[in-house]
Amino acid sequence: MRELTKAIAAQTAYLIGVRNDFLDMNYKYECGDVIEEIRKNDTATAIRILCQIRTTMLQYYESIGSRLKYDLKNIDTIELFNSDNIRWLTAHNIPVLLVNSTIDDYIIHINKLLNDLFPQCGIYPEWVNISYIRDLFIMPYTLSGNYEKAAKAIWDEKNKFLQNQSFYPYQMYIHWQPTDCGYFLSTDRKFLTVLYRLHDDEFYDNNKVMDANSDIKNNIYQFIDEHDSVVIAVDCENSDVYKLYSVLHNLNPEKLEKIKKIILYDDYHTTNVWKLLEKLIDIQIEYNCVERVTDGKSLVDIYMTAGVCREVYENHIDAFILVSSDSDFWGLISSLSHIDFLVMVEYEKCGEKIKQTFRENGIYYCSIDDFCRGNIEHIKNLALKTELNERLNTFNTTGIWGNLDVSELIYEVFKACRIELNKEEEQNFKRRYLEKLRFGIDKDGKFNISLSE
Repeated sequence: MRELTKAIAAQTAYLIGVRNDFLDMNYKYECGDVIEEIRKNDTATAIRILCQIRTTMLQYYESIGSRLKYDLKNIDTIELFNSDNIRWLTAHNIPVLLVNSTIDDYIIHINKLLNDLFPQCGIYPEWVNISYIRDLFIMPYTLSGNYEKAAKAIWDEKNKFLQNQSFYPYQMYIHWQPTDCGYFLSTDRKFLTVLYRLHDDEFYDNNKVMDANSDIKNNIYQFIDEHDSVVIAVDCENSDVYKLYSVLHNLNPEKLEKIKKIILYDDYHTTNVWKLLEKLIDIQIEYNCVERVTDGKSLVDIYMTAGVCREVYENHIDAFILVSSDSDFWGLISSLSHIDFLVMVEYEKCGEKIKQTFRENGIYYCSIDDFCRGNIEHIKNLALKTELNERLNTFNTTGIWGNLDVSELIYEVFKACRIELNKEEEQNFKRRYLEKLRFGIDKDGKFNISLSE
């Protein structure tokens, strides 16, 4: 069984102001690194404090409103608020304090601050619909400029919150229709499923919110720990570069320190994305592009077999993680009976017969499909940017662009990178790269196109 991830739920819980002890209790074990990272993000911290202030205002609306109006108090002198947090906001140039203002003025002001800060936060992956998450933080009509509508919306939201507070996550205010849906922020899948349905949409991509379970990871760690040095050998023809990246990205980097290197055996018919791994992985990468004698016959499996044997007899490596779904490599594994192998396969490419052979011979195998692919944006974006840059350089050098229109260009770039193209991916690509292309003339008077950095 795969395990459900919690990173996006944990980030959202932090932003809406959930208490630190609840954060640690519910998320620290699975994604403590995510919590620690977001605590270093000043924008996220500002959003968190503002949400805490707003929740307190809704909880004690009449009392705080009265003290602001009649007692000439301000929020930095009302004991319901954390004065240290207010000083933190001021020190970080977040103008939270108002003068001679009502509680509605304050809530409208806080919503405007949240609206300005949220796009700067940058903590959520691009595959999440950010507008859906943003809606959780912004009260209706508070940005409209219509004070009467804003005040009525605040009153309605306050009453809804107080009457249904047990349905709000950790009793912290968010803008939503409170529903008894269980633990809203328990996992990423639960959070995104509920969130998308609130917008008459459905979240389908479970591969982005599910990860290999602890048993699989512990077996990999144990295999590495039992040997002095381990080499990962990859059959690029029979492996997915993004799935392998997700494996390496979701394993504990400290546990991978005994991996001596990753050797890639590639064929020019695959994708150039394999060459980018060394820019994103701290482990040494050795890239081998295997030439073909004839176009119809790949020699990757022969070169990889020879390469593994060379590592055994020349470099005295006694353990390999073999990444391939090709059953032909059983000949290599069975011939080197004194060497330990762990095999990583893909479900669709690996037949039951070879898996049965692994089991009968005590060879541990796992699937790279099981690892979460919700955090592979770095390699995808680098792949797309690199491929587009190569096409721009070709145009700048030759002056030949071909007959591609924008849609065909995007299709060809995604195809070369082996990335599935959908409407959302296409729009992100246009916004990030194509809308920011720079057109100029070089020193020789030739027209050129380049990417804005």
